[in-house]
Amino acid sequence: MLYRSLGILLLGAGSTLWSSFASAQESMHGMMMPMMRAETIKAPLLPHGAVLQEIAKLANQSKQANLFKADVIAAPVETEFVAGKKTTVWAYNGSVPGSLIEVNEGDTVEIRFINQLPQPTTIHWHGLPIPPEQDGNPMDPVLPGTEHSYRFTLPEGSAGTYWYHPHPHEYTAEQVYKGLAAPFIVRAKNDPLKNIPERNLMISDLKLNSDATIANNDGNDWMNGREGQFVLVNGQYQPVVEVKGTERWRIWNATSARYLNLSLGGRKFTLVGADGGLLEKPVRDLQKLLLAPAERAEIIVDATGQEGNVSLVAEPYNRGKMGHVAAEKSINIAAVSLLAGQSIAIPDTLRKIDDLGEAKATKKMVFSEAMSMANGQHSMLFLINGKSFDMHRVDFTSRIHETELWEIVNNSDMDHPFHIHGTQFQVVETELNGIRTPAPYKAWKDTVNARPGETVRIKMRQDFPGLRMLHCHILEHEVQGMMAIQLVE
Repeated sequence: MLYRSLGILLLGAGSTLWSSFASAQESMHGMMMPMMRAETIKAPLLPHGAVLQEIAKLANQSKQANLFKADVIAAPVETEFVAGKKTTVWAYNGSVPGSLIEVNEGDTVEIRFINQLPQPTTIHWHGLPIPPEQDGNPMDPVLPGTEHSYRFTLPEGSAGTYWYHPHPHEYTAEQVYKGLAAPFIVRAKNDPLKNIPERNLMISDLKLNSDATIANNDGNDWMNGREGQFVLVNGQYQPVVEVKGTERWRIWNATSARYLNLSLGGRKFTLVGADGGLLEKPVRDLQKLLLAPAERAEIIVDATGQEGNVSLVAEPYNRGKMGHVAAEKSINIAAVSLLAGQSIAIPDTLRKIDDLGEAKATKKMVFSEAMSMANGQHSMLFLINGKSFDMHRVDFTSRIHETELWEIVNNSDMDHPFHIHGTQFQVVETELNGIRTPAPYKAWKDTVNARPGETVRIKMRQDFPGLRMLHCHILEHEVQGMMAIQLVE
């Protein structure tokens, strides 16, 4: 089986608060463990240079119009992607990343989920506007050896680039770094870019021991977020991509902590979509695009007039990692051949995005970090509004269908990507060092980065009653308490 992997991590900050500590928290499942130095692992050799493969689509078992029906199985799978060495991954339907689910606006989706893992798990439908009871909350675990059915209908206007991954309490980070994640695309009834050929790029990373087994988290992973030695596209290491003329790329940052500061050898491209689908207007002539963990984007790459061999690169981005960590460096993700071909024009308007209107309530959510010396041991705490996650506590209460203005405040020393379940929001502005900057374009988002000392203001509305999760999408931080619950009533 061709190995394809989901994301793992990296995160941090060069904090004066933590500068005296050389390594990270070794804490999991709420336990305080001693600080320890990060492991040094000799990486095995991974094959590279193959042509980029498409992610296989999950077949629709239904013959009924507007109904997508399928089985998704989470199970350990043994594969060989280092010659002569076996690796056990956890996979959806036997591949990592899992199969692409592709549906249309207005479709009903029925998934029979079968858990063959040794741990409880769920499926979280990241970014989709669906009821809480169908969204794989950690309070709704699917136990080992059991199954659960998810059913939801996707409204018009929900076209976008989404994904699905586990969200069980305490186990999310491990299940993701072992391979559980997959893309989910909702197609629009009226897509102004439907005549442009598409390419899917699900970017992840992978951390292996020298014997090709998946490495456990070390102390540095728990503090700064797990970072694999290998950055992959559709599960392949440094593949080759050939672009002839104009292409539409859907890009997933399916890592858990690596910030992708993407560039294409100085060539220009056009941003046309974000998490929740197309922007209102294209943003042209970009040369870099920063995607925080869990963010997605759609870009148009036009090779004509920009021919040549380049690399898709993740350029250095300083998030201020703590402890003794290597300096940031550029990472070659894929080799790209740009060839002349048919150049397809991009409309000046992609769709109408209505403002959510006047906010009827305000909320403030504060990311912070703290050092604990409980029982004489150093450990880090990742907090929201000064509290660690409690699955039995409601942290925010909102009214259904009511627009709210949220202030996402980062009082920590690290970047943190904010994500909320079940809805898309609109970024209004950011504020850093007293300078307010309006959002550069209109878009629907479900994940947004907050830099240290920054406040991000967003408008959002929840249209289903029940419990919603909101959290940092650095999965090690989420597991260690940087998550909260919103009650919509």
